[in-house]
Amino acid sequence: MSANPLAPEWLAVPADANALAPSVWPRSAVRTASGVLSIGGSDVTKLAAEFGTPLFVLDEADARGRAIQIREAFDREFARIGSSAKVYYAGKAFLTIEVARWMIADGLNIDVCSGGELAVVLAAGIDPSRLGLHGNNKSLAEIDRAVGVGIGAVVLDSLIEIDRVAAAATKHGRVQPVRLRMNSGVHASTHEYLATAREDQKFGIPLAGAADAVARIRSHDSLQFLGLHSHIGSQIFESDAFAEAARRLFAVHAELLKGGPVPELNLGGGFGIAYTSVDVALPLDDIARQLADIVAEAAAEHGVPVPIVAVEPGRAIIGPSTATIYEVGTIKDVEVSVSDRSGSDGSGSDSSAIRKYVSIDGGMSDNIRSALYGADYTARIASRSSAAAASLVRVAGKHCESGDIVVRDEYLPGDVEPGDLLAVAATGAYCWSLSNNYNYLGRPPVIAVLDGEARILVRRETEEDLLRRDTGLRGPGLEKS
Repeated sequence: MSANPLAPEWLAVPADANALAPSVWPRSAVRTASGVLSIGGSDVTKLAAEFGTPLFVLDEADARGRAIQIREAFDREFARIGSSAKVYYAGKAFLTIEVARWMIADGLNIDVCSGGELAVVLAAGIDPSRLGLHGNNKSLAEIDRAVGVGIGAVVLDSLIEIDRVAAAATKHGRVQPVRLRMNSGVHASTHEYLATAREDQKFGIPLAGAADAVARIRSHDSLQFLGLHSHIGSQIFESDAFAEAARRLFAVHAELLKGGPVPELNLGGGFGIAYTSVDVALPLDDIARQLADIVAEAAAEHGVPVPIVAVEPGRAIIGPSTATIYEVGTIKDVEVSVSDRSGSDGSGSDSSAIRKYVSIDGGMSDNIRSALYGADYTARIASRSSAAAASLVRVAGKHCESGDIVVRDEYLPGDVEPGDLLAVAATGAYCWSLSNNYNYLGRPPVIAVLDGEARILVRRETEEDLLRRDTGLRGPGLEKS
């Protein structure tokens, strides 16, 4: 079958539109003998019947396995170069009380970047010394609470925060460990909004200001300087940008050592994952090995000891472990004009092609990444398999926005129909965490599956939940709180 001319060049017509690319789906994802998608040993049609749709299905063994794998890889590779590593799970990607407990039990630390995220992790009963606090505009209340509970590290993002954190530490009678976030001027080859290490952006301070900032930190007896912090972007597939950032940071790191200890270097996260079958993500073991080599080379170049290195993976752990299950509603075949100007003189012809719009019962309220970043995703019919020829589809949400598209381009069996369950892969990172109530849709539940058992991590948001904060309504269970 030839490709639909409306399809992007990277999207090939699949030999089997039922197939599950192993690099994209949770490690336990398979089709049963009846063709139904199973994750973590649980049939998604049964999950949908019990918990409704949309539904986030999280493969617990996959998420925890990736967390352990990346921690062990960094332990091994940095021991190889005579140092050690600290792995922080980036809670902003996806955070619940139970997920926080998994990460700590599996030997990771956790980064939070707001008072709310800190509250979740503290509610999980986690030792605050295992936590780090991020944020470019931490409130005085957030700083005070974090320092007061004994947080392990605060990442200082501006000069004003140095004095604020120092004052909080003095108030609570602590010496607060801090890192200083630098803007290295290096950015990954990624989406403009995800490139968080350019000079003209809100995060960190320029490398040229490091010496003065660290001197200011060291002037406070209530602060302990741990080292520099860098985050160069998200969804990164190559190590080149990390290498350049490390070289620039080590030049500053070496100078700072002349004034006192600099025990750590934090290289951030941003390790990419596969959202489609053409994405080639670095294996977790390779990430650790390449970063260890980069750090060892940079340290040798500047003649300084290899520091303890911290990293902050989030997406690489939780992203591939989760799929979102939707129910198909309306379907429309839309005829779209196609212009062919392939003639040598620029001439050509106009024709048309069909794009099938498959609408689902969720959308940008549970996955805004496609609308926000133009992100690509993979989708499959989950409630059955089909021998029908593949048809180009666009998976649309139900919101009143033309940009409410969850999967921009995909091939599905042409007999997709209302009532089918549709699964979208790799939705663990920045989907539930960015979910919202646009058009007053309740946010979906999160279900963890393991060995054929399913349990609710976060329940579905109800209409009562949505109305509870509206002071115009009074009634049983809806009193002003």
